[in-house]
Amino acid sequence: MFIVVDPFGLVPLFIGLTGGLSAAEKDRTIRKAVATAFLVLSLFIAAGRLILRLLGVSPGSFFIAGGIMLFLVSLDMLFGQPKRSKVSDQEKPIVEDSEERSAIAVFPLAIPMLAGPGAITTIILFTSSGSEPLLVMAMLLVAVILTLAAAGFAMKASGIVLKALGRTGVSVIERIMGLLLSGLAVQFVYEGLSKLGMLPGGAS
Repeated sequence: MFIVVDPFGLVPLFIGLTGGLSAAEKDRTIRKAVATAFLVLSLFIAAGRLILRLLGVSPGSFFIAGGIMLFLVSLDMLFGQPKRSKVSDQEKPIVEDSEERSAIAVFPLAIPMLAGPGAITTIILFTSSGSEPLLVMAMLLVAVILTLAAAGFAMKASGIVLKALGRTGVSVIERIMGLLLSGLAVQFVYEGLSKLGMLPGGAS
């Protein structure tokens, strides 16, 4: 979850989006963004397996699809490209009034930066693993809480983080996260092929 959400990678975007806000407005924006993301991700932790059943998608197929999507996200992170799974140029809001300022917390900070397709895919992949579902859900909930806490801290200390690491440092961290995520994505594809019985020793 930490790798997919990439809390430190949010720092430049947060600074850019909230440049015209006061300190109090920034604090409210952070709290609202983290709370909204927590609600969205918690929903998928609770209902991820049910969603797959309703759609008639086998866990193996979703592992492969999710692995491919996460691999594309990792390529964006490795090569410093705009996040296709997060926000496009057409979706970027323009801060003009108080209503728009408040909307920034929900979009694009909460969705899709914190609770984006990558995080949702990761949650559904783990909840559909079939082993100890209650334990997996509890661990995912803890992982989400810790990751969102780190994201909130990074946004709160965005000015300090940017000064300490510099834009180059933030870029290096994002690329390391991308490399780790690429390995995780390949592992998901491997497990999906195994679950579909397409690899030696795999079971459908």
